[in-house]
Amino acid sequence: MPSLDRHDDVFVLDLGDGENRFHPDWIAAVHTALDQVEKTEGPRALVTAATGKFYSNGLDLDWVFAHSDRHQDYVVSVHELFARMLSLPLVTVAALQGHTFAAGAMFSLAHDFRVMRADRGYWCLPEADINIPFTPGMAALIQSRLTPRTAHEAMLTARRYGGVDAATAGIVDQAVTEDAVRTTAIEIARAQAGKDGATLGTIKARMYGPALAALRDTANPLG
Repeated sequence: MPSLDRHDDVFVLDLGDGENRFHPDWIAAVHTALDQVEKTEGPRALVTAATGKFYSNGLDLDWVFAHSDRHQDYVVSVHELFARMLSLPLVTVAALQGHTFAAGAMFSLAHDFRVMRADRGYWCLPEADINIPFTPGMAALIQSRLTPRTAHEAMLTARRYGGVDAATAGIVDQAVTEDAVRTTAIEIARAQAGKDGATLGTIKARMYGPALAALRDTANPLG
């Protein structure tokens, strides 16, 4: 389960050491950590990271299939997490040390910056290969954070991007060695920790207004 640590002005949220899928309990734990970060006064920034083979493998499909009557509510909760991260009133950095797939990849896009391991691991939106269309909110999030060309390729072809390719495509900001992923992310976050939260929150709300509106559309989240 996710756990929160602090390095001076930088909070580090470790998403876990498994596949870190979006189980309802996992989502709740992330929100609890974000509550703690948001209520902290003074300079602050956030890094999300993970331990092991995966950063996040996306939706908990086993839970979804076992609770089909709660599918729409589940999607709303995932959208809510994306929207909260996208609009968080502080600088956020995703440290992608392992595979980052599907909703996990979308979650990484909701951060302000991304650092990825260069030599192993993939960033991928596999929906076209697993026959799960993007919701309007998910599509809006992806298209708000990637160039049109990269979004088109990533969404339609389900390409698996290694770290170097992901950096070239603008999906991540840096591709570094395994031992530098988390430290580089913390350095980026620390350099921006002094930004005023209210100002950042307003900038993000206006910059990503259409995507946030789509993610927060609880009346018709599935399109």
